[in-house]
Amino acid sequence: MKVRAIKTHKITRHDSDIFKVLNLYIKDLKEKSIVVVTSKIVSICEGRIIKKISDTQKDELVKKEAEYYLPKKYNQYGFLISIKHNILVASAGIDESNGNGYLVLWPKNIQNSANTIRAYLTKKFHLKSLGVIISDSKLTPLRWGVTGVSVAHSGFQAIYSYIGKPDIFGRRLRAEKSNIADALATAAVVVMGEGNEQQPLAIIEDIDFVKFQTHNPSQKELNSTRISLTDDVYSRLLTSVKWKSGQGRA
Repeated sequence: MKVRAIKTHKITRHDSDIFKVLNLYIKDLKEKSIVVVTSKIVSICEGRIIKKISDTQKDELVKKEAEYYLPKKYNQYGFLISIKHNILVASAGIDESNGNGYLVLWPKNIQNSANTIRAYLTKKFHLKSLGVIISDSKLTPLRWGVTGVSVAHSGFQAIYSYIGKPDIFGRRLRAEKSNIADALATAAVVVMGEGNEQQPLAIIEDIDFVKFQTHNPSQKELNSTRISLTDDVYSRLLTSVKWKSGQGRA
């Protein structure tokens, strides 16, 4: 597998077309490659930014954007821990880093953004098989540092199931699944960087283990990447606190 990050100009509120950004910096693409785009530059180009006035303003935005959130009293660092797009994330994904004084929200319809970017790139480069991931960074409980996460994907199967397949000793696997989308997002994010690297795009190639598809992910396929609070292996932990319903619930 090869992961190549792409340096761009500083994406700011003056950039209003993600396709212009893609045209500037992606000059060629191979069949069966995946383009990773940070959610931040998609959001900036879609105008999903708000000038920061106060921390209270950010808190209110989190409550509007999140599906569920925990009040600040549950966090010793003053964060609103939230669930958005079935991802456990701080502040509903709203970020200030590299925002130049603006709060950057996740794209309004992030799945549509991924589908549209894939359609544009496949047409431009005359490709049959191409994947797109819109990525972000997230914290993992009990681990320092952030890793990548796929907030939306298009053009490939995000989950590979090992259920029913044998391990090396012939034992049939009963529950194992591999999250291809999140694994690839992590590989891209670590190469793109978190600070002033200015590399919000990446191209992943030589990924024979990825199963590409020419249609947008169906709702059934999207649901297969998610698990409910009550079914999650950490259910007892996750449901031991009183989540408040945000306005971001579908």
